Amino acid sequence: MKLHIASMLDAQKRHISFHTPGHKRRGYDITELSYSDCLLAPRGVLKAAEEDIARLLGAARSFMLTEGSTSGVYSMLLALREQGVKRLAAPVFSHPSVKNACEVLGLELVLIAQETAFGIPVQPAASALSAALEQADALLLTSPDYYGNVPPLSAARALADAARKPLVLDGAHGGHLHFTPELYAGSYADLWVDGVHKSLPAMTQGAVVSAKTERWGHVLEGAVKKLRTTSPSYPIMASVELAVKFPQNVRIEAAARAFKQAYGCVDNADWTKILVPFGAECKNAQTYLERHGVYPEFNDGNYLMFYLSPCTKARELRRLGKLLEKLPRGDVPQGAPAGMVPMYAVEGS
Repeated sequence: MKLHIASMLDAQKRHISFHTPGHKRRGYDITELSYSDCLLAPRGVLKAAEEDIARLLGAARSFMLTEGSTSGVYSMLLALREQGVKRLAAPVFSHPSVKNACEVLGLELVLIAQETAFGIPVQPAASALSAALEQADALLLTSPDYYGNVPPLSAARALADAARKPLVLDGAHGGHLHFTPELYAGSYADLWVDGVHKSLPAMTQGAVVSAKTERWGHVLEGAVKKLRTTSPSYPIMASVELAVKFPQNVRIEAAARAFKQAYGCVDNADWTKILVPFGAECKNAQTYLERHGVYPEFNDGNYLMFYLSPCTKARELRRLGKLLEKLPRGDVPQGAPAGMVPMYAVEGS
């Protein structure tokens, strides 16, 4: 499939710059010119890229973002507010942008309680979602979460339909799951965001926010225009298009699932998130691995998490396995604190 933005950038002609950006250098970092289109009112390559992205993600409308998934969360919540939503139900362990957007937009946040098991936040059950929806006008869930777990998506969709209330999903860590429809946010949500720089090969801050129907697409378009930058990065936009069009890597997906079984990793739904329990040995394990050139995504005091993508090489996974074989592990008790919770918690943050 053609990469519209990258092809345009590759075809640039050398010229004298009397335009922004101020570094005046040739290259991919350009501004809106006669041939490069404008993201605020796309009619050329950017329009073609967004149309392709929407088609691949199963959306009526998709919008590229160069400010990360946070911009997408704000846009979704503004779209909800403009459709009359006043109270939003969301789990306690939602991204801080959810709480911040509610404060900025004047939405009341109805918190859905969550427990932890062995130091990992547990996704809310369908019964908790049902109770929360009775007190709110819309439901927001995180799918998948940072630990690779997903909420009961089919039940959430059914509950939202029965209540005639919108379902929005923060899929910042699940852009790669459009190859796995039963786990993909876009299979269930009215509005959803994909942080394609996290698990797909986009530059940092590259994301996409999407709407399932034309009706929601129209509302979301207005919200996005109010909230995203008027000076988007062309290199980031080109990388977003590339990331969504990047082919599925079936080989590394299978290798990741086999790795989890072979090395006693936590059983989760998302192949890109390898969660290894180390308990009290966490810090020592991280130090050892980094000394050998291997850097995990996070150390929460109970687990080291290794974040994969379709660009991960099988030999890199084998290298990780050989190093893990040399490391002692401690137990993670049932009542262990969820060490990464402060990063995501709404309550008390």
